Parts: sequence; structure tokens; C-alpha cells
Amino acid sequence: MKEGKAVLLLLLASFLWGFTFVFQSQASGVVGPFFFNGTRMIIGFVVLIPLIVPIFKKHKGDKAYWKRLAEGGVLCGLAIAAASVVQQYGIEYTTAGKAGFITSLYTLIVPVFTLFMGRRVSPRIWVCIGIGLVGTFLLSVNGGDGIGYGDLLVLGSAFLFAVQIMLVDAFVKDLEGVDLSACQFLLGGVFCLVCGFFVEGYTLDSFASSFMDAAVPILYAGIGSCGIAYTLQIIGQKWVQPAKATLALSLESAWAAVGGVLVLGETLSAKELVGCILMFSAVVFAQLPQRRKK
Repeated sequence: MKEGKAVLLLLLASFLWGFTFVFQSQASGVVGPFFFNGTRMIIGFVVLIPLIVPIFKKHKGDKAYWKRLAEGGVLCGLAIAAASVVQQYGIEYTTAGKAGFITSLYTLIVPVFTLFMGRRVSPRIWVCIGIGLVGTFLLSVNGGDGIGYGDLLVLGSAFLFAVQIMLVDAFVKDLEGVDLSACQFLLGGVFCLVCGFFVEGYTLDSFASSFMDAAVPILYAGIGSCGIAYTLQIIGQKWVQPAKATLALSLESAWAAVGGVLVLGETLSAKELVGCILMFSAVVFAQLPQRRKK
């Protein structure tokens, strides 16, 4: 797959993720973070079953592949579960605007991680990251209340999402993208649900009623965000370097604002519109072909 097409997959993933913020806000306070993320990840896994069955048959008997898949599934699953739960907890204690901005800081964290791994990040990508962060700030942050408990939680989730992106980059080169996506959701979902029984106190008897209380947000997050978007992320990352990938994925903040307008009836100020334009410009600039030195 060419890098340009892979970037389009990542942009579609960011679109689906952006609208997920709307549904996360609706589910916040209705069901617990472990329950919400556990059920959505299991749904995401179920959605992918028709796609992974033929791929599993293809690698039948390949012990090295299955060992690598198990490693990737466990590590990526734990990372995505931890990041999602911490983010959901943070959303309960901070504004959506602050959460969107702070979460997007993973676009800066990932390139820093790549530096420690000995990879070079071009100056143009750093410029685009800066433009993208300014755009996200204009789009998401209102007021100057400082950083609070919820802000710190969301900041922690940004680091965890950066870890998940780096783990995906490490494993996806050796695995089928859909396989890795399905395994991370299955294991991450099981982890969340098991923890939820102890942390949030729900029981098997109350499971169905809890699900119905937030059925629409859970179904969208499970099918759209997990089943489709995270799979697009994994497939796209196979052909796009991590720094560029995170920049494209960071557009979820802009899509979250659009989702707020269309679903929640919110309005965009002139400052927020400028933020959207800056973020889209940063992504487009990052994808332009570089001139080769003679």
C-alpha cells in the first residue's frame, strides 16, 4: 500500500475517534470507565471475527507467528485498556476541551519516544507538530483555570496512548493488522471487565441493565471506534512512520468539535475554526513529498 492511501486510512480513523468523544461524554457518569471500555472492546473484537477467521487459517501451524501475535496482543491490549480507562476517568473531572487538547499531546510524545529509539525525525515534521499543537490549543482550550486532577489523568492517558502507538509500530511489521487489532481488543476488553468487577462493583446480574443504560455510546464506541478505527490505525501504521501517523491521528480533536456541533448542537467560535484550519494544514503539509537533494 502506498503511504498516501495509508494516511487516508489514518484520517478516517481520526474521524471515527473524534465522534467517539461525543459518546464518551454521554456515557460518563452513566457507567464506569472499566465497564464502558471493556464492553466496547469486546464488541470491537466480535466485529472483526469474520475478517480474522480466514487469516487465522492462513497462518495455521506457524508457531512463530502465533507467539508474536500473543506477545503483541497482550502488550497492545494492556496499553490500550490502560490508556482508555485513564482517559475516561479524566473526562469525568475536566472539560471536554481540555481533555481534547491534553490527549493530543501524544503527537509530541511519540516523536520524543522515537528519538530515544535512535530514529530521526525530520525538521518539517517537528514544525507540523508545533502547528498542530497550536491548532489543537485554539480549538480545544477555553479559559485559564490551570491543570487539575482530571487534567493530570488525561495527560497520563496521552503518554499511554503514545506507548500503544509505539507498540503497534513494533509488532505490526511482523503481523496481519486485523489479527493484532482483534487480539488487543479481546485481551484489553477482558482486562477491563475483570478489573471492573472489583473496582466498579457491578455484578453479572446488573451487567445487562448497565449495558442498556449506555447502549448507544457503547455500540458506537465498540463498532466505530474499536472495530473499525483502531483496525484502520494498525493497517495504516504499517505503511506510515510513527511521527506522521500520530499527526494524522491527532485530527480527532477537530472531528470531536464537528461532532459536538452536529450531535450536541454546539457552536464553533472564530478561534476554534482557526484551530481546525491549522490542524488540517499541518497534516497536509506533512504529507507533501520532500525534494531530494542532488
